[in-house]
Amino acid sequence: MLPLSILLFGVTGRVLALENGLARTPQMGWNTWNHFSCGITEDTILSAARALVDTGLKKLGYEYVLIDDCWHAPTRNAMTNAPVVDPERFPNGMKHVSDAVHKLGLKIGIYSDAGSKTCASRFGSLGYEEIDAKQYAEWEIDYLSAVQSLPPFVKPVLSELHSLSVAEYDNCYNEGQSGTPTISRNRYLTMSEALNKTGRPILYSMYCAMMRIVDFAAPVGQKAGPGHFNDLDMLEIGNGGMTYDEYVTHFSMWAILKSPLILGNDLTSMSDETFSIISNEQLISINQDPMGSAAFRVWKKGDLQLWVGNLVEWETVVAIINEADEAVETSISISDVFVDGSENSRNNPYLLYDLWQRTDGSDPRSGPHASAGYGKYEGVVQGHIRKVHIKPHQTRVFKLGVIWGAEAAAKQKQEDAAAGIGMDQNPPMDSSAESWVLYGVPAPYLFFGLGVLGAISILVAVSFCDINRVKGYALLRSDQV
Repeated sequence: MLPLSILLFGVTGRVLALENGLARTPQMGWNTWNHFSCGITEDTILSAARALVDTGLKKLGYEYVLIDDCWHAPTRNAMTNAPVVDPERFPNGMKHVSDAVHKLGLKIGIYSDAGSKTCASRFGSLGYEEIDAKQYAEWEIDYLSAVQSLPPFVKPVLSELHSLSVAEYDNCYNEGQSGTPTISRNRYLTMSEALNKTGRPILYSMYCAMMRIVDFAAPVGQKAGPGHFNDLDMLEIGNGGMTYDEYVTHFSMWAILKSPLILGNDLTSMSDETFSIISNEQLISINQDPMGSAAFRVWKKGDLQLWVGNLVEWETVVAIINEADEAVETSISISDVFVDGSENSRNNPYLLYDLWQRTDGSDPRSGPHASAGYGKYEGVVQGHIRKVHIKPHQTRVFKLGVIWGAEAAAKQKQEDAAAGIGMDQNPPMDSSAESWVLYGVPAPYLFFGLGVLGAISILVAVSFCDINRVKGYALLRSDQV
């Protein structure tokens, strides 16, 4: 995994910050930095915006076009101190770019820094927060995101979340105004309040760099929810340096942890494989699930990690990561999935869907012309998800759907058996009684019940038949049992 950064939307002390209608689900879009770095122009931005529309990614929810560092002119406006765009890179000005993006039905974001300079040594916003916020509003920017290169314990609190489009509000050249949560909070709060004064809804976010992003994300999932999601930084999918399975892990974890899904590749020349990953409608649906509940890590055992998340309609997402350099095969206990659930939730049968397999079994790496979507139905599971094969650095992601009632479960299993579905998940019963479970009833209790019924049958037979017929009846029942 690349050393990406984690965004922590501040835990706010006012309800208005979370209930202003913004960021009800994690943001989705594209950012210039990961692929283009400082090599951006007006054409770079508009070509990417058109690609979001032409490829169909906009329909999947990717709506933000985010301009990162290096859009700046060498200096601010000499008279007003307002920020100015580079006239060579953006000859028609930022308002022209913003209008063009909006005409495509998309939103636009811009980058700044909470220091005297940006990380690429352009002018920063420290001391100019109100001037910059006003200019961003005049350009009709929709999202300003904040990156902070501080230790993990620094989680500045933003008193308001308003909307501007995605760019980054970084922490380079902070002139010593850092080191404690309070100092950082106050500095970022200044920009937050300045954005609110503009009257334009501007989404404001903050990143905190972390080397082991997933591990650092594990204990902060409970901080996320509608209006305040943990942002794990831009996606690297399609930029090289990772295998297909590593990219799948990258996208899967960002999706189930409810991170904004901000693409960082060249949208105008991406491969079918890249498109197949970033267009997985099942993972996007989980990321955008209205419950807004981030997955949590149930356990980490050696090179394996189990993550579980709650969804609407009583569904559950289950992800298992293999960090090892070798493939492994394992089973996932339903009791682990519902570790905090009721006994019924641990014993109930569930519908199992594999979210990285296409519904018709075709190549999951197919591009825009794939014959089917993701989310292959794998049958009914009870007790365990069996025979889970995980390749090196791969993440398998499943969804469990509720079956209402034992009769419905039995009927579904019959239909699956007739169609040859779910054989791995419903093997013949083991010879050991401990492994036998029928609709949540362990084998010892099942055998006891059958024994009682057999005894009753014999007593009834004695009442009506002679002893020889009873012996034959008892032998018959014994064979059947």
